[in-house]
Amino acid sequence: MTPGPPLRTSERGALVVALAVSAVAQGLGGWFTSRSVTTWYPTLITPAWTPPDWVFGPVWTGLYLVMAVAAWLVWRERARVPVHTALTLYATQLILNTAWSGLFFGLRDPGAGLVGIAALWPAIGATLVAFWRVRRLAGWLLVPYLAMVSYAASLSWAIWRLNE
Repeated sequence: MTPGPPLRTSERGALVVALAVSAVAQGLGGWFTSRSVTTWYPTLITPAWTPPDWVFGPVWTGLYLVMAVAAWLVWRERARVPVHTALTLYATQLILNTAWSGLFFGLRDPGAGLVGIAALWPAIGATLVAFWRVRRLAGWLLVPYLAMVSYAASLSWAIWRLNE
């Protein structure tokens, strides 16, 4: 496979912006999480299939990185097809993802977290479809994220049920 043409300055800048936006969303979510992950969260009853705590950081870092690349790939198609709706959906699901951390960990409320993830999941699905329509690879890149949030939803539901 031969390498494509080098990225123009605007494309590099857009990638940096996409990565920065993703990092800010992850950082805000991490801030909410860090306030409870060592104090409140260990007091909860969790299902046997809960992964070790150390897994979440690397997995989410990878997912946020891939989401940023997917958004950048969509942005690059702006001269060929309209991308405003796809990128608006992307921003919406980033906000909802951060809100979930605030609801579950910030408020220390698994029930509120369930409400948040119930809004997040279809927002990710809509973003995936919109990205797919613009550039298939961008849609595919969101599949692991949707899978992880599906797992997180089932984990959140189980935690809520075990601790109500």
